[in-house]
Amino acid sequence: MSTSSSADRSAAIADSLRPGLFKGSQILVTGGTSGIGAAVARGFLSLGAAVLATGVTEAEVSAAQQDPTLAGAHFAVLDVRSGADVQAIVAGLPRLDHVVNCAGIIRRGAELDPEVFADVVDINLNGTMRVCAAARPRLAETAGTIVNTASMLAFFGGGLTPGYSASKGGIAQLTKSLAIAYAADGIRVNAVAPGWIATPLTAPLRADAERDAAIRGRTALKRWGEPAEVAGGVLFLASPLAGFVTGAVLVIDGGYLIT
Repeated sequence: MSTSSSADRSAAIADSLRPGLFKGSQILVTGGTSGIGAAVARGFLSLGAAVLATGVTEAEVSAAQQDPTLAGAHFAVLDVRSGADVQAIVAGLPRLDHVVNCAGIIRRGAELDPEVFADVVDINLNGTMRVCAAARPRLAETAGTIVNTASMLAFFGGGLTPGYSASKGGIAQLTKSLAIAYAADGIRVNAVAPGWIATPLTAPLRADAERDAAIRGRTALKRWGEPAEVAGGVLFLASPLAGFVTGAVLVIDGGYLIT
């Protein structure tokens, strides 16, 4: 690397620590109306980005529009099972710098039914691929980034969640594969793998005293994570601080996997 390019890289890293890091950038966050997705949207908004967050229903979008912490974001209804709808959302953006795939579902127990299993995989894994493929040409124009959402269950199984586990394991491998495939376009592709995070999806577990105690007991930091803590990892992966990071799956789990 030349001295000048090294200096430019150092300047970009230093600049990433300042407010307005993503000013002028357009972000697409699928599943961005609640939970981790909404926290990601808030994080980008706080750093000056324009954000389009999607939800699967009008009700989800309407609720997010009433959330003052998401003021300034734009919202759209999107079912990631529809390739045509995904294409339309991406094509309608003025530019695209960063994509964060947070759209996903879990159907504990019911996923043992092959039809439910297939639906979970279609949303979580195939939906992520649809968004990545549609976004690739736009991201190539800006040397942008993709951050996907994997899970701890990318690393071990879940007896009640075979569809969710399979989809998240698939996302980890998809991320690595697309990092190779998209590198020539200057696009970095990474993923976060959240642990037990306090979101609407985990509300039933947190309400179950026995499960809550077991989860806290195994987690090294002895607590549930917050959506904003996962968003911090996403912002890092999208920033110049991670300029030489691609194909990574960043575990954000309070030490659950290491205990």
